[in-house]
Amino acid sequence: MQDKLRLTLAQLNPTVGDFTGNIAKAKAAHGEAAVAGADMLVLPEMFVAGYQAQDMVLRDAFTLDAMVHVQELARACDTGPAIGIGAPLLEDGKLYNAYFILKGGKITATLRKHELPNTHVFDECRLFEPGPISGPYSLGNIRIGTPICEDAWHPEVSETLAESGAEMLIVPNGSPYYRGKFDRRINHMVARVIENDMPLVYVNMVGGQDDQIFDGGSFVLNRGGRLAVQMPLFDEAIAHVDFIRTADGWEALEGEKIAHVDEWEQDYRVMLQGLRDYVRKTGFSKVLLGLSGGIDSAIVATIAADALGPENVRCVMLPSEYTSQESLDDAAELAQNLGCRLDTVSIAQGRAAVTQTLAPLFAGLEQGLTEENIQSRLRGLLLMAMSNKFGEMLLTTGNKSEVAVGYATIYGDMAGGYNPIKDLYKMRVFESCRWRNANHRDWMLGPKGEVIPPRIIDKPPTAELRDDQKDSDSLPEYEVLDGILELLVDQDNSVAEIVAAGYDRDVVKRVEHLVFISEYKRFQSAPGPRLTHKAFWLDRRYPMVNRWRDNA
Repeated sequence: MQDKLRLTLAQLNPTVGDFTGNIAKAKAAHGEAAVAGADMLVLPEMFVAGYQAQDMVLRDAFTLDAMVHVQELARACDTGPAIGIGAPLLEDGKLYNAYFILKGGKITATLRKHELPNTHVFDECRLFEPGPISGPYSLGNIRIGTPICEDAWHPEVSETLAESGAEMLIVPNGSPYYRGKFDRRINHMVARVIENDMPLVYVNMVGGQDDQIFDGGSFVLNRGGRLAVQMPLFDEAIAHVDFIRTADGWEALEGEKIAHVDEWEQDYRVMLQGLRDYVRKTGFSKVLLGLSGGIDSAIVATIAADALGPENVRCVMLPSEYTSQESLDDAAELAQNLGCRLDTVSIAQGRAAVTQTLAPLFAGLEQGLTEENIQSRLRGLLLMAMSNKFGEMLLTTGNKSEVAVGYATIYGDMAGGYNPIKDLYKMRVFESCRWRNANHRDWMLGPKGEVIPPRIIDKPPTAELRDDQKDSDSLPEYEVLDGILELLVDQDNSVAEIVAAGYDRDVVKRVEHLVFISEYKRFQSAPGPRLTHKAFWLDRRYPMVNRWRDNA
């Protein structure tokens, strides 16, 4: 008889600090694993506490509470499959990112993360102690090695486990999305499989936490790097995977391999999931936003309707004397297409009152940016009043191009609790609108069809804060601006390198200057879902006061 093993892989969506809720998810998954006759349930890294908990883990009360819940889970699931689950561990005054193996009502093995990531959004070196490379543990008649997330990106950890007798690698993860991340993950895991000639199980969590969205996509690799099982992106899912021992070692039986969608669909899902989880996990159920008739607020309204349902989205048109009839018509058509409520509140009286109040101070001075910003800040004030009154979270709608160069009014159109398109450049906003008009998925709660009027996509962008205003009056054309920003921000290229790529040096220098002087605005901006490896916030940390410029 061949030796057999069944693992249940659970890529689930925890909430930071919701120990009771996270443990309930683990218990439910354990019940499914038991019914399926599994030998072990595998859950993601730091699942009990949620990830990333950031400095919350430095509070002893938080970490000790998490450890109590691990012990409670062990007692509650004292029969049936073993459980692998991640949580923080406070031990002899040292804090570890740990992974616990539970069986028979107790903790049978405790593994401590050895390689602590300290780049991009990760800051684990200031939070945790690096643990020793833990040896393999036994599960029946198999020896399993468990490198925790980053550990599996370093060859020496898996090599040490193999030399210590591991016959299979199980890798629990809290790995957040950025565009192209899955290919990097699987390439590293294939390398570990080939180096150590053993199968590998990769389990990743799903769901949004602040700016980070965990995209799941768990998989199983056989020796030689052959894909045996691939779970869906973004969805909570449970898969039962069977292994047999052959003359050459353990091998996973072929299972379902769910094909991954293109980057446009992945980005849209990330923006939707980030908003959905941020709203729900912070205790809101409804949102509102200012609808201008422009493309940015149109895509945000559409994402909100898809994430929460149109009945939970309030759109507010706040016209001034500069608002065109076309914008009013486009906003109304969009709201009708989505099935969202649309309120119209003129800012004319408020603007007149502010202008009159300031007239003695501003007498003899030309009108300009100050008066434009008053309009934006009046809109922000009115939207925040509605947010307070109705208990609806206010969404802000600035794209990454505008956020980068400060083309937004602090305390005005930047006011809000969350920005679904914060990491989406303007040219990608256009393409995302076209993609959504042409596609609908079962994870969208909004209506099918062409919901964003084509005129919104096709017309020149404008803030409509003065007569005949266009964004191109103040900024380079977005094709040029985005090309420069991707090189300057996302790739950290020098001015000389950007000019060598074909851009005018004066334009590049102007954009560089705008990026640097706008840091204080980004410091006060709303969070939003991370789509790239250089999203504004944890990925890119610059001082607000900075006189250096690249003069090469």
